[in-house]
Amino acid sequence: MAGSPLRQLPWNSPEGKPCYLSTDDPDSLLSRLADDIEAELIGCGEEVLGGAESVLADQAAGERAVRFALVRTTESLRDVLRVARCRERRV
Repeated sequence: MAGSPLRQLPWNSPEGKPCYLSTDDPDSLLSRLADDIEAELIGCGEEVLGGAESVLADQAAGERAVRFALVRTTESLRDVLRVARCRERRV
């Protein structure tokens, strides 16, 4: 696939290194899988944001609930930023 553009995928290797796909076909099986996972990560981020907003709006929410919401929000933000970086590199 000489000359094919590299697409960073929304997951890492088992060693924690970025994974890349070299293809000119945006409809390849792996390209579609990456698109689906990116969409899922964004959707999860939207759900976590809604939950975090609910916890923050609840004056009775305890420290455990706030910490849990913050941990989940941090995880989701990391995932969504990964998707943004992947997409930025494709533009």
